[in-house]
Amino acid sequence: MRVKLDHNVLNVRDIPTSVEFYTNLLQFEVERLDQYESGKVPFPSVRVNDDTVIDLFPPKMWDNGGTPTGSYKNLNHFCIALNYTDWSALRERLAVAGVELQRDMTRNWGAKGEGISMYFHDPDGNEIEARYYESEKNRR
Repeated sequence: MRVKLDHNVLNVRDIPTSVEFYTNLLQFEVERLDQYESGKVPFPSVRVNDDTVIDLFPPKMWDNGGTPTGSYKNLNHFCIALNYTDWSALRERLAVAGVELQRDMTRNWGAKGEGISMYFHDPDGNEIEARYYESEKNRR
C-alpha cells in the first residue's frame, strides 16, 4: 500500500503571524486566506507540496475557554525534507529573522533513511524539523 500524507492541522493563536512565518520563512504558498478573512471558510492552509497542506486552525476552532481541545498538546514535531541548497537558504532566513535553532546538525532517521536536521519553533511553539539527506546533497 502506498500512502501520501494529505495534511497536518496546527492550532495557532494568530493567523496572520502564522501565515507570515510559513510563507516568508518556509516559503510555503498560502491557500484560502482571502476566503478565511471574508468568513467563507473556517481556516486557511499553507501548501507544503502538490500532495500536502498544513491547515492553520484559529482559536475559535480549538480553544475551549483557554483549554485547547483536540490534539493540541500531542504534537511532538513535524519534519520537512529539503535539498541541501534550500535547507541552507532556510537556515539563513531563520537566522536573519532571529529564530533560534533548538538543535542543529543532528543525524536522525526519516522516510529516506538518515538525514541532517535542524529544529526550530513556529510562533505557536510547534517544533519543526528541517532536514536534508546527504545522499541527495548535490541534487536540486
